[in-house]
Amino acid sequence: VICRSLANSSYGIKRKSPLQNLHLVSRSIHHPYYPSSKFQRPPLRISVQLFSSLNRLPLRKTKLLNVKYGYQFHRNFWLARLASRLLKLRYLILGSAVGGGYTVKKTYDQWKDMMPDLDEYKWIVPDFIWELDEHIDFEKLIKALPDVDDLAKLLPDFDKIGESFTSLKGFFSPGSPGETAFRATDQGYDNDKQYKKGLLGELILLQQQIQQHEEEARRAAGQYNMGSSQQKRKVSDKEKIDQLQEELLRTQLKYQRMLERLEKENKELRKLVLQRDDKGIHQRKLKKSLIDMYSEVLDILSDYDASYNTQDHLPRVVVVGDQSAGKTSVLEMIAQARIFPRGSGEMMTRSPVKVTLSEGPHHVALFKDSSREFDLTKEEDLAALRNEIEIRMRNSVKEGCTVSTETISLSVKGPGLQRMVLVDLPGVISTVTSGMAPDTKETIFSISKAYMQNPNAIILCIQDGSVDAERSIVTDLVSQMDPQGKRTIFVLTKVDLAEKNVASPNRIQQIIEGKLFPMKALGYFAVVTGKGNSSESIESIKEYEEEFFQNSKLLKTCMLKAHQVTTKNLSLAVSDCFWKMVRESVEQQADAFKATRFNLETEWKNNYPRLRELDRNELFEKAKNEILDEVISLTQVTPKHWEEILQKTLWERVSTHVIENIYLPAAQTMNSGTFNTTVDIKLKQWTDKQLPNKAVEVAWETLQEEFSRFMTEQKGKEHDDIFDKLKQAVKEESIKRHKWNERAEDSLRVIQHNALEDRSISDKQQWDAAIHFMEETLQSRLKDTESVIEDMVGPDWKKRWLYWIGRTKEQNIRNETKNELEKLIKCNEEHAAYLANDEVTTVRKNLEARGITVDPCLIKDTWHQIYRRYFLKTALNHCNLCRRGFYYYQRHFVDSELECNDIVLFWRIQRMLAITANTLRQQLTNTEVRRLEKNVKEVLEDFAEDNEKKVKLLTGKRVQLAEDLSK
Repeated sequence: VICRSLANSSYGIKRKSPLQNLHLVSRSIHHPYYPSSKFQRPPLRISVQLFSSLNRLPLRKTKLLNVKYGYQFHRNFWLARLASRLLKLRYLILGSAVGGGYTVKKTYDQWKDMMPDLDEYKWIVPDFIWELDEHIDFEKLIKALPDVDDLAKLLPDFDKIGESFTSLKGFFSPGSPGETAFRATDQGYDNDKQYKKGLLGELILLQQQIQQHEEEARRAAGQYNMGSSQQKRKVSDKEKIDQLQEELLRTQLKYQRMLERLEKENKELRKLVLQRDDKGIHQRKLKKSLIDMYSEVLDILSDYDASYNTQDHLPRVVVVGDQSAGKTSVLEMIAQARIFPRGSGEMMTRSPVKVTLSEGPHHVALFKDSSREFDLTKEEDLAALRNEIEIRMRNSVKEGCTVSTETISLSVKGPGLQRMVLVDLPGVISTVTSGMAPDTKETIFSISKAYMQNPNAIILCIQDGSVDAERSIVTDLVSQMDPQGKRTIFVLTKVDLAEKNVASPNRIQQIIEGKLFPMKALGYFAVVTGKGNSSESIESIKEYEEEFFQNSKLLKTCMLKAHQVTTKNLSLAVSDCFWKMVRESVEQQADAFKATRFNLETEWKNNYPRLRELDRNELFEKAKNEILDEVISLTQVTPKHWEEILQKTLWERVSTHVIENIYLPAAQTMNSGTFNTTVDIKLKQWTDKQLPNKAVEVAWETLQEEFSRFMTEQKGKEHDDIFDKLKQAVKEESIKRHKWNERAEDSLRVIQHNALEDRSISDKQQWDAAIHFMEETLQSRLKDTESVIEDMVGPDWKKRWLYWIGRTKEQNIRNETKNELEKLIKCNEEHAAYLANDEVTTVRKNLEARGITVDPCLIKDTWHQIYRRYFLKTALNHCNLCRRGFYYYQRHFVDSELECNDIVLFWRIQRMLAITANTLRQQLTNTEVRRLEKNVKEVLEDFAEDNEKKVKLLTGKRVQLAEDLSK
């Protein structure tokens, strides 16, 4: 009603005013080209009423609004329109900002993806950069810095600096005195620049002096050799040469001492750095050193399949020499520790020893297969290490042998050690002495050749300088393996003894120059490894070696060069040669492995396209999980299934005893009282002696059968026959280890005794179940008895006519005997179970009357089966009569000629079987299945540690191919 009144009112508000009636500014907003005109509007008074959509709330009335028309109204309308336009403009700006921000972020992400990942190059940045934030408090530093205004005051006056540069430019203009002074200063600086201050500058200066002295000595020697007519000039030239040589030697020794001093300082600094790393100052993840990884590769390749011959393709330093030539001493000098067992004249190195040298903060040694670290700075640890090496060597030697081919892997770390891998081999001998195996010499030769035939192996040939060179055996062996000498380094040991004992020092010079032996080498070195005292320390040996070469005539007369002496120079040269060969060979070896792997992968894809590449260990883990799953499946077997199997199997095991020893003897009695007494006595004896043990055996065999069924059951397409041998072995070993709980028989005996004593049958259903159980048992026995009788008497007339089968002579005799015995039973249906002697005689005479001779034992044997059949048939008929005897049973058979005590017997047996099956099932599910699972886990753990067992049980082309791929 209110809406109609407002719509019909003459003072209503128009929704949209014509463009002509808008204000000038409003028209310009609507249309900028619309011509201006005056705007007039009659005054309007509006009555407004508010409405609510909530019908229960009272409507609120408002007062009339007085609206004044005029210029003020028009301005307010213009402001509203302008505000709405500006609001729309804000939305545009906001949308543009959001879109622009999204575009910028997307562009930034694209640029970021295009940038390379520099995380792998963090090692380029020095380590102290990463520690700055730990040692420097940047917040305090920022607070301590001056403000911007203070810094501005400290800035120089650039105007004054410009004036100064202008004056300097004029001072150094061409021809000015400043230019002359500057050039003189520049020349002096260039001359002094070559003489750097400090120890490194002195080393460079000494090196230049050595080169100058060597050139002067060569020139003087050349002039002296050219000859001169004047004898005095010759003498003066010779004196000059001697002076130059002495000066050269002094300079070389000084250079060597300064170099050793630098190396010592560097060693101490590196030790400090490594100790800081070892203490965990750097929290970054420490990686294995290159030499450690390389040594692990050599260990893996040494265990690799020999058919690929890959273990001989990567470099290592092979130390060979005659026995007692000083091989071990040279190795100890390089390792800077007395780590090997020592002996005077006897063979100490009985197997190859691989020593991996690497740098570390502490001087320690450890074996590949042990976590114990031997501190090489302590004498007790050194003695323990030598003893351990000796024990390992002796254990590796097989019975009847002197040396072993097994390699002992040892890692030595310490500050200043050169990184390389050395292999110390048994010393080459010329004669087999007493106590050695006859093939010792040939075995040592084969071991040495096996290591030296590697084309990338560095041969460190050790020659004893104190003995005649003609007695050397190893030089001929080395020259055979490396005739060109491209990978051989010759080392002459015991030079101090050689200098004293050798009459001609030129002989030592010929050895070092490679002129005495037919072999060739990359380099020749002369070393001194001590005075022959096993208690000497490495430091004392170094001092003695340095002192010897300082005073040696071999150096003073230039027979030896400074870089050819001391074990320090030898170690540096061997390390450089080793890593050079590693760089040259490792990439080639990697390519060879890639090619081998490609061939193996191709073969795998062609033969097993849908299978993953699982090696023997991975296959064992997979089989282990399957076996454990199958063991767990035993817990999923239903109680009903367990009890049915147990009850059936137990009855099959004891039914013969129940029929033959309990039921048949009791059935021969004359009345029910005697029957029940006989049954009770025999059941008690059976329960006390045999029944519990038989029940436990049945339960254990049932568990085995179920376990075997789960283990050997094929699971369709998912079945993998590669695990069959392993599963069979696990099953047999687990069953062998499993033993049933001994206390189970005692508890079971009580339960069975109580069950057999209960004679109460509560309802007709149990009575019928007992009758059914008895009928099944008797029918089964009757069928077996008739089968035995048929085998005794032969086929009947139907089979003889249908299959043309005849009876044998013995079967005819048995048949005639059977007929006579059946007549005897017909005459006396209540005959006893056994024949009397007069009855046996009667049957025998009746048969003899018909011309058949019969043995009495045959008559008794036949009678047993005939009477058994007759008894079983009678018992079945009696069982049928007892179907309606439950009523008489409830009345205890009073006033009834029917007696069904045999039905009660079978009910007691049936109930005992059910209770026994239930008890055994509880023992199985609660105890024995878990114990079996535990045994299976133990067997699997033992097999996992036995590699030979895994190789034996997991075989086949697929396994071998996967093993090759894994390696």
